[in-house]
Amino acid sequence: MQGIPEIEENRVPHEEESTDNGDEAKPLDFDSILPQVGEYGKYQKLLIWCICLPACIPCGFHAFNQLFMMGTPDHWCLVPDLMNLNITKEERRRLVSPPMIAQSTGQEVYDKCMMYDIDYSNYTNVFSNRSDEGIIKCQNGYEFEDSEVYSSVVIDFELVCDYSLYPTLALSALNIGGIIGVFIFGLISDRYGRMKSFFICLTVLIIGGVLTATAPNFWFWTGYRFIVGLTIPAIYQIPFIIGLELVGPRYRSFITVLTCLFYTLGLVLLCGVAYLIRNWVVLSYVTSVPFIGYYIYMIYLPESPRWLVSQGRIEEAAKILKNMASINGKQLSDDFNAQIKRKMMLHRAASELSSQKKQFGVGDLCKTPNNRLKTLLLTFNWLANETVYVGLSYYSPAMGSNEYLSFFLSCVVEVPGYFLCWAVMDRWGRRWPLCLLLGLGGTACIATVLMPEGAVQSTLALYLVAKFAISASFLILYPFAGELYPTEVRGLGIGFSSYIGGIGLVIIPFINYLGQEMLTLPLVIMGALSVVGGILGLRLPETLNQKLPQTLEEGEEFGKNFTFADCCSLPPPLEEEIEGIQLTTIGKPDLTQHLPDEMTPLQTERPARTRSSFKNILVRQMSVMEVPFDPNSGAVKLHYWY
Repeated sequence: MQGIPEIEENRVPHEEESTDNGDEAKPLDFDSILPQVGEYGKYQKLLIWCICLPACIPCGFHAFNQLFMMGTPDHWCLVPDLMNLNITKEERRRLVSPPMIAQSTGQEVYDKCMMYDIDYSNYTNVFSNRSDEGIIKCQNGYEFEDSEVYSSVVIDFELVCDYSLYPTLALSALNIGGIIGVFIFGLISDRYGRMKSFFICLTVLIIGGVLTATAPNFWFWTGYRFIVGLTIPAIYQIPFIIGLELVGPRYRSFITVLTCLFYTLGLVLLCGVAYLIRNWVVLSYVTSVPFIGYYIYMIYLPESPRWLVSQGRIEEAAKILKNMASINGKQLSDDFNAQIKRKMMLHRAASELSSQKKQFGVGDLCKTPNNRLKTLLLTFNWLANETVYVGLSYYSPAMGSNEYLSFFLSCVVEVPGYFLCWAVMDRWGRRWPLCLLLGLGGTACIATVLMPEGAVQSTLALYLVAKFAISASFLILYPFAGELYPTEVRGLGIGFSSYIGGIGLVIIPFINYLGQEMLTLPLVIMGALSVVGGILGLRLPETLNQKLPQTLEEGEEFGKNFTFADCCSLPPPLEEEIEGIQLTTIGKPDLTQHLPDEMTPLQTERPARTRSSFKNILVRQMSVMEVPFDPNSGAVKLHYWY
């Protein structure tokens, strides 16, 4: 117990002290400033609940509104000569389309892309026996079921039969735009600030959404969807980052869960809007134009003070921090500005020294065997999680008997998944929940192929189990990856894994396209990918209650002696508890040597006995790894992540 004062002194060193211990090589500790102005006071609550969280909703709208623009109703060949006859659509279809045997069900259906080769202007031929007639492709376009009350790009641009792959190409173009857009808006955010980046991103999204409604043909429509894709998921991540940079480390997990919930809220609202509006042009306007109201945030949304400090704009940052302290009811010292300036000078000196050191690249993640293996496993798991999650989301309208109800259920089922992962992470660790959830989700997907023909509700139930599991596993993977990558390459590692995961989003629309012939085939493919990811994830070392690796050398040693028995082991328990500070030590060295180092998110300062609540649970699970921090500026970096 005698070392406790020394622990506290080492945890937050005074800026006047000597930096011989190497602290000057660390990023500017902005988190040490926040307690003076309030880590999560009235100021942060107003900005986060009234601005940052609602600003996440447009991402959900535009990431998935395209699904409801691409509806493909039943169709058959259009014959203008039959349109003047006093017969129903079903009768016209029987007169035009030859019967065929469906490969998926074995039942007799009418061909959607072929017609009898006869002269329909001669009424004698129209009602004659066609058993001996030839069959040709549609000559005059297509007639669609319910086209009087339903509108989609498939109907307007006739994207069926030989052109049925085109909507899939447009969905892939949306995701390609996202990969490029995150890089572009990441540069804008780092150079010009979070606020300007958000409003530029919002402007591009609104323009792309409005242009979508005006597209004269498919290729223009696809180009406009690519423009919209440039803002996804950046339009979500920028307000998310602003929220993270406004609060202290203890509240970042809380903000993470809140933004996930508001993202899901956006999906639920989209479902309601799409149900009421069945015209794709009107839907494009309704999901774009209302967000013009977000420009009012320009009056109230401040620039991130963390970013301002990282840019050396001390006076502007201090003004915002003083306003924050005033609203939060905090009193600042008279030399508050001087404190920040001194810290900034130390940080600049440290940055000059660090710039002379080796700059790490992706190759450094794979130089040594253990780091290489962990990078490959994490990247594959990221690819599996992101691909299956988005693939299941895209596939939801095809499940069940009502596309709107199926999409709604697939969104709502994510919420208990978020709560589940936070409930088990501090008990079972990261590895086992991640792998079990991936296995559960994958098994549920594969099991759909065992359902008999017509078992719509049972297939939908299995699909929802899979969506629940993959949503929870993705929220676990994020901090797990941040804990496994060493500190000096954490941002690089997460960025690399997330970008590789983004490639899966370009491919998954084509996998879902296979469902036109067999409904469960895409689910089986996604299920297999999920199960393989869960099995391979067992090889990753557990990070719960472990000291995190700081350097590549420490990362190489962490989990280096992993054995088959470790695959089945549970996370080690906490070994020490000192006045509410839970610690785990390896080999039980002096505790004062470990507290200044980076520990896992669950090892935080907290009262030994407090009333449990949802917020308190999330606050206890402090995490500095929800998004990668720039090692030089201490600011959050954008990367590709839904």
